[in-house]
Amino acid sequence: MTAQPDIRLRPVAGEADQLPADLHPVLRRVLLSRGLVSADELDLSLQRLAPPDTLGGITAAAELLADAIQENASITVVGDFDADGATGTALALRALRDMGAMKVGFRVPNRFEFGYGLTEGLVNSLGADLPDLLLTVDSGIACLGGVARARALGARVVITDHHLPGPHLPVANAIVNPNLPGDAFPSKSLAGVGVMFYLLSVLRRVLKQRGWFRGGRPEPRLDRYLDLVALGTVADLVPLDHNNRVLVRQGLDRIRAGRGSPGLMALLRAGKRDYRHVVAADLGFAVGPRLNAAGRLEDMGIGIRCLLAEDPVAATDLAQTLDELNRERRVMQAQMQEQAALKVEQVLSSLALDALPFSVCLHDPQWHQGIVGLVASKIKDQLHRPVVAFAPEEPGSPRLKGSARSIRGLHIRDVLARVDATHPGLILAFGGHAMAAGLSLEAARLEEFSQAFETSVAQFLDGDMPSARIQTDGEVGAADLGLPLARQIRDLGPWGQRFPEPLFEGSFELLEQRVVGGAHLKMVVRAPGGAALDAIAFGRLPEQLQDSGSLRLLYRLDVNHFRGEENVQLIVERMV
Repeated sequence: MTAQPDIRLRPVAGEADQLPADLHPVLRRVLLSRGLVSADELDLSLQRLAPPDTLGGITAAAELLADAIQENASITVVGDFDADGATGTALALRALRDMGAMKVGFRVPNRFEFGYGLTEGLVNSLGADLPDLLLTVDSGIACLGGVARARALGARVVITDHHLPGPHLPVANAIVNPNLPGDAFPSKSLAGVGVMFYLLSVLRRVLKQRGWFRGGRPEPRLDRYLDLVALGTVADLVPLDHNNRVLVRQGLDRIRAGRGSPGLMALLRAGKRDYRHVVAADLGFAVGPRLNAAGRLEDMGIGIRCLLAEDPVAATDLAQTLDELNRERRVMQAQMQEQAALKVEQVLSSLALDALPFSVCLHDPQWHQGIVGLVASKIKDQLHRPVVAFAPEEPGSPRLKGSARSIRGLHIRDVLARVDATHPGLILAFGGHAMAAGLSLEAARLEEFSQAFETSVAQFLDGDMPSARIQTDGEVGAADLGLPLARQIRDLGPWGQRFPEPLFEGSFELLEQRVVGGAHLKMVVRAPGGAALDAIAFGRLPEQLQDSGSLRLLYRLDVNHFRGEENVQLIVERMV
């Protein structure tokens, strides 16, 4: 059972704009529908970044780090087990070392042992190795107990995070988070790696003001780390507002010029991507999953060491290990998704689409907690309902770890907060964003949670059942379906979350079809009055096509690089 989408033309707000006069009409429509109305918004140079001093707490945090470096104090970077946390950790270590920190290391909590962030268990595990300063990346804002424990043992704590805070803040020495109440920083969508990049820029300035870089000590260029910032920003699926688009574009430019870090370049090769033509989607679909596989199945330390590697041979070896983990992850994910789909069908087989519940909760005692988020995302896409997938905290454990994925217009962390308020003690811990969250609870209370979650979702939706909607950018004339427009679309990127790549619709005649790669439909199609075009529909077989030679396609216009030549290609997202 799959929710059928409502396909609509993306609305264009207003007629007047200050976009370049020579802009292609199709691109003008695309940009206006995404809220861009001036040429300045197309400027993605570093000079267009929001100023760092507007980010609350950043100067105090930089001063503490500068003190630690000048005192030769020990610093431990506490990362997170996803791509954002891994890139932010690698960024912090590389930059701090380049700025003269002599005693800096990292620690990433094993999700199966300590859970998320700077927990009391993690702090206690450091024992005699407790550093003088703990610096968190992509976490910490919800780690009240761990921060308090570290402070009680005498460590200074600097938190960098971008997650929404709870009602109480940890007692850290400094906190940098654009989403703190009242923070004046204009871009609330910074990823964890972006917050760290901003902090490091102020740290460098503070050290320079103190004369630290005199006497032959080199002052590092921060733009050399932008490949990591781009990767973490894209992989964490944060909205690509103007500020994030600047960070991603600058990182992509560095990669395309062959100046990416050896580890990132090795991960691109493992994903069979040509660095010279890399786009944001390559980071999101080829590099990010390979990096995330380490955190999902084993230890994100492997991924961080890959990003830190300076030797290309060592980087390639680590990237191959990550690629193998990703293959294992894909097999496990496919099995879990098949099981989840069967569970969904069993529950919903007697229901019509208009009688679906507001939400879906799934659990299997054999599932792996590192994969449940991916399963929840797939089922959410299928049903267009918020989904929480649960797995045991560890084999045989009476406690469950859940991963929630939401739909547009429903803030999933707020939903969980309401469940927590109306059913105190039901949720043991939770946190996250608008579209994704994590939680833990006792397995014996799963049914109670499922009912409370359903009630909370229904309340947030005011009783209106959610419906899937696909917005397109309309039709493109046959004369424009060529390389010039495809190249212009590519060059206007990066495209991504909240700044979606153009999706067009149109009718085509099917001229040829064949299967490539065992699972993908390769076609030759032609628009009325146009030339023959290559098209590919990933994960679709020819028997799923209608017998008619006429097709209605939703597609993206792509530049395909093959054997040194460029060709236009339609990436088919849906056949309707």
